[in-house]
Amino acid sequence: MIKILFVCHGNICRSTMAEFIMKDIVRKQRLESGFHIESSATHTDEIWNGQGSPVYPPAKAKLREHGIGTPDNELGVSEKRARLTSRSDYDRFDYIIGMDSANIRDLKRLFNNDPDGKVHKMLEFADRSGDVADPWYTGNFDDTWRDCSDGCHGLFRAILMNPEYAAQLRDAEDLEDDFRNAAESEGSIDTYGNAYDAGLIHDDFPRG
Repeated sequence: MIKILFVCHGNICRSTMAEFIMKDIVRKQRLESGFHIESSATHTDEIWNGQGSPVYPPAKAKLREHGIGTPDNELGVSEKRARLTSRSDYDRFDYIIGMDSANIRDLKRLFNNDPDGKVHKMLEFADRSGDVADPWYTGNFDDTWRDCSDGCHGLFRAILMNPEYAAQLRDAEDLEDDFRNAAESEGSIDTYGNAYDAGLIHDDFPRG
């Protein structure tokens, strides 16, 4: 199972949107059993007496605009509560994705400077620099959706292109056909069934 943790400051907007966008991507590719996806915070601003805040309503509304968190594609949006990132998360997850430079600094401090290279900045996977737009300050959830969606689709493609993770998905008995269908649909396996980078962009994947 490939384990991904998305992280932002409070875990009610950006990282939660990324969590559920990524869950939607793998659901559409019928690869849910090959992934474990969560999100968390670097600070306790949205955690009170041990109880985390739910997804910020405008973020939830933006997800619903794209068919995520609806009755037929709920994915756990209504149950999501903010939680704090812990040191133990480093051993639990393969990818730890921060939304901005401050998140990356906090994560590397928490994880002893990331010795295994698990920490990444979200927009690395969108082939551009910068931070995911923070709607807490901008009020613009369209930009945040774009950044999170671009990053998640790029991350999904990077996983399919990674020989180690692609092999995990391809060789799992109950995922073999679905992995092949997902890879073939975006042109990333050759005639011998081997994964390769076809130079495609995120728009080649089904989107919400």
